[in-house]
Amino acid sequence: MKRMLTIVLTVFTLALASPAGALACAACFGKSDSNMAKSVNAGIFCLLGVVATVLTGAASFLVFLSRRAAAIEAGQAGQNAP
Repeated sequence: MKRMLTIVLTVFTLALASPAGALACAACFGKSDSNMAKSVNAGIFCLLGVVATVLTGAASFLVFLSRRAAAIEAGQAGQNAP
């Protein structure tokens, strides 16, 4: 356990001591007109599209269930009336 802690602390210290430029890509480090930055932005927008599609589907399903439950309840109320 003590050896593992030593290894983790050593790796953490080395990561903090490394130059900042080595830890950043072109998109993060300021060259925003590079092909890599454009690709990263395209990937972000694609993932946002996927998330929006999934959330829209989930919301539509909940609306469908709500309307179906209301219709079933209205049908049962009509059958129970004298």
